[in-house]
Amino acid sequence: MSGQQPTIRLTTAQAIVRFLTAQFIDIDGQETRLCGGGFAIFGHGNVPCLGEALYGLNDVLPLYRGQNEQSMGFAAAAYAKYHLRQRFMFCTASAGPGTANLLTAAALAHANRLPMLMLCGDTYITRLPDPVLQQLEHFGNPSLGLNDAFKAVSRYWDRIVHPAQVIQSLPAAIATMLDPADCGPAFIGLPQDVQGWAHDFPARLFEKRVHRIRRVQPDAAEIADAAALLKTAERPMIIAGGGVQYSRAVAELTAFAERHAIPVVETIAGRANMVATHPLNIGPVGVTGSDSANTIAAEADVILAVGTRLQDFTTGSWTAFAHDAQIIGLNAARHDAGKHMSLTIVGDAKLGLTALDETLAAFSAPEAWTAKAQQERKRWDEAVAKNVAPSNRPNSYAQAIGVVNALCDPRDRVVTAAGGLPAEVTANWRTLDIGTVDVEFGFSCMGYEIAGGWGARIAQSEKEPEQDTIVFVGDGSYLLMNSDIYSAALTKKKLIILVLDNGGFAVINKLQTNTGNESFNNLFSDCPTIAEPFAMDFEAHAAAMGAVAETVASPAELGEAFKRAKADPRTHVIVMKVDAYDGWTEGGHAWWEVGTPQVSESEKVREAHKNWEAERHKQRQGV
Repeated sequence: MSGQQPTIRLTTAQAIVRFLTAQFIDIDGQETRLCGGGFAIFGHGNVPCLGEALYGLNDVLPLYRGQNEQSMGFAAAAYAKYHLRQRFMFCTASAGPGTANLLTAAALAHANRLPMLMLCGDTYITRLPDPVLQQLEHFGNPSLGLNDAFKAVSRYWDRIVHPAQVIQSLPAAIATMLDPADCGPAFIGLPQDVQGWAHDFPARLFEKRVHRIRRVQPDAAEIADAAALLKTAERPMIIAGGGVQYSRAVAELTAFAERHAIPVVETIAGRANMVATHPLNIGPVGVTGSDSANTIAAEADVILAVGTRLQDFTTGSWTAFAHDAQIIGLNAARHDAGKHMSLTIVGDAKLGLTALDETLAAFSAPEAWTAKAQQERKRWDEAVAKNVAPSNRPNSYAQAIGVVNALCDPRDRVVTAAGGLPAEVTANWRTLDIGTVDVEFGFSCMGYEIAGGWGARIAQSEKEPEQDTIVFVGDGSYLLMNSDIYSAALTKKKLIILVLDNGGFAVINKLQTNTGNESFNNLFSDCPTIAEPFAMDFEAHAAAMGAVAETVASPAELGEAFKRAKADPRTHVIVMKVDAYDGWTEGGHAWWEVGTPQVSESEKVREAHKNWEAERHKQRQGV
């Protein structure tokens, strides 16, 4: 027929894979394949068809065999974070429990606004063999299945019920993952029969396409209003979030702050927006922040919040700021820009800062205010120096952090998550170079550390193969998920892993006792069902998975072990015991809302509740 488009006959699975290989992205004028590859564990729900489609494509879509679907998702999230959301990886899992294991990772990617594509097995569309192995049955709704659970943790969700659906669904998933406002995980359910069904797809679907991430130009009126408000400020402050890096706006943020002499504080996600020695970097803000940042946050009258979702650890459950402080929210996402009655600038951080800079003209913060902020930072630096210094105190997280910080290369990447380490790294790590810190605290997910380190290392090896990925992990997270030590060894993606053993879930034990409760079920020594605690041999365990492992007794020994790890191309695991009670960083904390018992037979619990609630008057009521 005249004018008919050429077609290619492919299975659903083959079409998806071919489509992914044709997607590229323009990054600073260079075209790079958008999908960096995938993580896979095959089962009956994805191996016959999707496995067939992926075979032989390792040169364009490298396929990493994971040990656990959840850790595959963590690795994919860390990969996307390293690449500033400009590239992603897919995860494929079999129908049933394999896919269910990805739920936690999808939630992490959703909370952190990170792109990740999930290609997961699903039950048969025909229903002829129902109920099949591992299928959940809902008697009144046969179309409802396990994969529907991902609707709550995906930015884009679809189930392919006919091959032609790929023509619409895959481009929509890509568009979602690349959108600066709606970025997050995309889930595609692939019924086992539909994966193998063939269709005559239009050849144009598989032509090379080069994507560019949209930069939303902020509204001129919103810029004018924000500039007018900033010009009235006597004590202005900038909160720099993770969105600054995703917008590649670090240079604009620095130039803006310098030109107008405005102090900058960082969120946890925004750590490494500025190096530690920059005179306007006043430190991390919030519950796990710094005395310096929290002091000026409490006094600031106008706050420019750039690229942050203003999570409760940043805002001290909204007690960190004065009640009459006015917030300007500059964010690509409307939802984030308008939080707490902020004056909104909906748009790209890079373009927004540039436009705001031009409109502010010669405005500069009062010298006395900037000098006060810098003096507060100087005092905090002195406190950090004491925290990390070797001493007669028991071994601590802070001391380990100080040792590594002093010996690592400025471009080495630091990864941690959950427990006490995010607070200790955020407070005590002195940033040596831009974009080198990954503290996963959007979902605060145990198990991310080693898996995320592996994903980060895969990404890092594409751009900075000579650098190291350094993982800080507690014994609790290690015991939860450690199998990617084996993954790193198998794939020769070197990690340096610091296992800091405090005998259980010590930071939650700290919260438990701080709220008047007795130590209970957090440290191994206080678990009522443990007959006799014994030490876990982390060194032997890590060595069994292919790592070079050693145990050290002190920060000094840790330093020597770290030097050996730096000089060796193999994955290293260094184990050091730290104290569960002593050595925590005491400064730098804002109030955090925690549900405490209003009624208790314990006087300590009642008193703790009273003391906790005494700070609630500082909390902003949504305005």
